[in-house]
Amino acid sequence: MGGVSAACARPDSVALMTFSDAAVPPLRRVGRSGLAVSAVGLGCNNLGRPGTATATQEGTDAVVHAAIDAGVTFFDTADKYGGRYGQSEELLGNALKGRRDDVVVATKFGLDLEGLNGADFGARGSRRYIVRAAEASLRRLDTDWIDLFQLHRPDPATPVDETLAALDDLVRDGKVRYVGHSNFAGWQIADAEHVARSMATGTRFVSAQDEYSLLRRGIEKDRLPAAEAYDIGVLPYFPLASGLLTGKYRGGARPEGSRLAASTARLADAPWDALDRLHEFCTARGIEEVDVAFSWLLSRPQVASVIAGATTPEQVRRNARAWTWEPTADDLAELDGIFPA
Repeated sequence: MGGVSAACARPDSVALMTFSDAAVPPLRRVGRSGLAVSAVGLGCNNLGRPGTATATQEGTDAVVHAAIDAGVTFFDTADKYGGRYGQSEELLGNALKGRRDDVVVATKFGLDLEGLNGADFGARGSRRYIVRAAEASLRRLDTDWIDLFQLHRPDPATPVDETLAALDDLVRDGKVRYVGHSNFAGWQIADAEHVARSMATGTRFVSAQDEYSLLRRGIEKDRLPAAEAYDIGVLPYFPLASGLLTGKYRGGARPEGSRLAASTARLADAPWDALDRLHEFCTARGIEEVDVAFSWLLSRPQVASVIAGATTPEQVRRNARAWTWEPTADDLAELDGIFPA
């Protein structure tokens, strides 16, 4: 199988590249923008995280290089990530030396960094703060440009027109290529789009990053329809629901070193009956839970790339080939029955 399958593409999308190796993720457009990203991206929230293999530069290099070699072109980080603020950006920037032109780097701003970028006065969507945040991220990433600069969370203290105007300046200066947002409500997505149109500057949010998985389908109520209405690319994070959709926690098992091993509440609240049915679904088709989790998301409207974290090269290589299963209409209906919207 090569290119973008019917199940993995948005209804109106066109394959941008064709690969002879079916395990290599195809490129997909982010909404109606010109930005193209691999169908599977690497979430960099684990870079610098204590207790993981990617806490060090050596471990980060191994994962990032394995991702690139597996065909992953999209790397998503944030100034908040790491054992200390900004560390994930620093580790990623170092790992990409000599390979920066081959990838798409996305980062986020807008969460409280406790003064790392200077005083923010509680207005992290303001012009003053955005400029500071962009300059700081560029330094930490050791790059001349950010491919996708995303507001991590809505800023109720700042009008969205000020935020868009500041981002437009960064785009015109060549420091940022595209802009996006994360965790916006449906009405905020619509409001930002209409404000951008009224400003006529040409800079609009092209992407929306939200938690989305078979177990977390809340964005289907308003955010996904809003993104579809304005052709904004959706970038789901936590596609495996912190590991519950990997199959390794079946029966309440707690593999040593796993993310949920110490989370008694999360495991106690897990929908084990549904997860058992998912396992039966996968067994009947000769596939694994990871394949279903990724390919189902990639069949959803507006989804451009599935962002998944990894702490080992083996994990990132496994994720990079999880897009290849092609669900039928009957498969999708059965999954809806197991995990109702």
